Amino acid sequence: MCVALPGRVISISGNHAKVDFSGNVVDVHTGAVTAAPGDYVLVHAGCAIEVMSRESAEEILSLFSELAPA
Repeated sequence: MCVALPGRVISISGNHAKVDFSGNVVDVHTGAVTAAPGDYVLVHAGCAIEVMSRESAEEILSLFSELAPA
């Protein structure tokens, strides 16, 4: 099973972005979406596949935290 995770775009350079995933900053390919710093993106396999609202991103992260072992 593959999982896509939401993260917040910190900066954009060409078709790449630095994306913050709860404190972990990762380089992400953004060729399939039009994102700007501050946007939330859904990332799968190192590629942003969707620009999403902050509320949607927070809802997904909340669901993942409920699944995490205590």
